[in-house]
Amino acid sequence: MLAVNVSLPSGKRKSLSLPQGSTVGDLKILAQKSFEQGFLRLVTEEGRMLTDLMETLPSAIQDGKHLTAIAQQPKLAASCYAFAMWCCGGDRVVTLGCPNHGGDSSAVRGQLRNVQQIHATIGAFAAILTDGSVVTWGDQTYGADSSAVQHQLRNVQQIQASSEGFAAILTDGSVVTWGDQTNGGDSSAVRDQLRNVQQIHATGNAFAAILADGSVVTWGNRDCGGDSSAVVQHQLRNVQQIQASSAAFAAILTDGSVVTWGDQETGGDSSAVQHQLRNVREIQAAFEAFAAILEDGSVVTWGHEENGGDSSAVQDQLKNVQEIHATLDAFAAILADGSVVTWGEQERGGNSSAVQHQLRNVREIHGTLDAFAAILADGSVVTWGDQTYVADSSAVQDQLRNVRLIHSTRHLGGGSSGAFAAVVGDCSIVSWGDPSKGEANSSVADQILYL
Repeated sequence: MLAVNVSLPSGKRKSLSLPQGSTVGDLKILAQKSFEQGFLRLVTEEGRMLTDLMETLPSAIQDGKHLTAIAQQPKLAASCYAFAMWCCGGDRVVTLGCPNHGGDSSAVRGQLRNVQQIHATIGAFAAILTDGSVVTWGDQTYGADSSAVQHQLRNVQQIQASSEGFAAILTDGSVVTWGDQTNGGDSSAVRDQLRNVQQIHATGNAFAAILADGSVVTWGNRDCGGDSSAVVQHQLRNVQQIQASSAAFAAILTDGSVVTWGDQETGGDSSAVQHQLRNVREIQAAFEAFAAILEDGSVVTWGHEENGGDSSAVQDQLKNVQEIHATLDAFAAILADGSVVTWGEQERGGNSSAVQHQLRNVREIHGTLDAFAAILADGSVVTWGDQTYVADSSAVQDQLRNVRLIHSTRHLGGGSSGAFAAVVGDCSIVSWGDPSKGEANSSVADQILYL
């Protein structure tokens, strides 16, 4: 037997014994079970991380030596049909859901080393590695094929995704795009303007880039915000933030005012509330509407009235708002006291009356196509919205304890329903909703142990 001493940064220690021939992966799983804590990364006394989980222990560490186990924060990304789960800097990505839309990453498994970030269109994923390179997988129609620009994808810092295309910001502030050319995958018409890019945001079919001087460059589908030249380009100065609905953009300027453009019916026309859009702190978007939080904690909404653009029925409740989240057609606001106010399409999360008594001490809210999931301070979860699939979490409610993280499938641009995935404290993942979009099974559970 091999003896290994493992401790947490808190000082808690365990003396573990493993059979000869055991691997680093075996030790990792034993340590996680012993400490009852998942997602641990093992570090030697010399500061070397044991990342090769297939390496045998005698070659990785000497008998009787000491290791430190550092807890990693798991992360989730989602397309419309699949989830990807990883820990920052890790060499493994666990995928589940529709194989053709990103749920099967086996073809690129050997390339997924030192993963930092993962982003998704409705049917493909793109991972940024530590060295700034990018690995893509999923449906080629939605951006999984980056071969035409792979030689340009060096020193990538950020990636943003529309429904069918990706845009990557490089260290030098330039931009590389790929995917459906008509929906943002081709930025050649504005390439010379894409210099010193700081941020990129996307509607379903277009991109908007904020430059270092606060100006904005747009490209993609003209009807979905890809052309800002004709209407508001002269107003887009000193831009701080941009948010996007399915086909419109809203930019917050330094002075707290807002400029909108794109499809008028999905929020591109804010003229009716423009006089109220002062001292705006942040903006959230549903599919066809926007909600702005002002500095005083009040809220201003615009866009399709029935789908979240009209908050008049709850306006007197929208005080001291801290955050706003959205499904396709509804909004949910977290107030300072941890309670929640909802509005918009009732069947898609706009009506939370059935669970309102449970919505206390809300820590986070996540929305998929037609339902919300709220994590409470005690780590439990409350769901509401369309009961057909996603809002009904009763079958897994007993597993939703000590929830660390929730993510939903992407709802911008496709999908008839959706799914949620929750990471719980015992190093497992619990999913519910449309089973075709990410049902966790025993194979997935086994893979997660090695993250």
